[in-house]
Amino acid sequence: MIVVVMGVCGSGKTTVGRELARAIGAGFIEGDDLHPASNRAKMSSGQPLTDADRWPWLDTIAAEARRLGGECRHVVVSCSALKRAYRDRLRMAGPTVRFIHLTGTPELLAERMLARTGHFMPPGLLASQLATLEHPQPDEGAAVLDIAAAPANLVQQAIEYTAKWTKEEYVS
Repeated sequence: MIVVVMGVCGSGKTTVGRELARAIGAGFIEGDDLHPASNRAKMSSGQPLTDADRWPWLDTIAAEARRLGGECRHVVVSCSALKRAYRDRLRMAGPTVRFIHLTGTPELLAERMLARTGHFMPPGLLASQLATLEHPQPDEGAAVLDIAAAPANLVQQAIEYTAKWTKEEYVS
């Protein structure tokens, strides 16, 4: 199973994704680490990515998830996956790709972005990500988690969803 922890910047994808991977014994892929330098430079300068910027990045994530899935029973990926078309592209990694959508109010997201340091994504790009976001539709089967909850609670909820998807019980 490949679980993509998705959401806009500041939603906690990396935090929840890493802890979920640890809890269920999965491999972890930080999607931001797979951005080419050109994407990082563009975002660092305050420019939102275009679809053309994102397609190769999404293909790289899907390929890495497939590769790591050959080594690990489960893989957790942190990736914004803002549009359905992007999620469809990630589904090319295999038949068992599932999504956990971290969502929150624009105010909470902005607060989190302003509090973090050392990240290439400036807070000014939050509005463009929110404008681009296409919430997963019911037919996508995504779990939706509200980031107002504590990270430990979000990880526990994510564990419960992954157990439903795999019919396995995990002990965290």
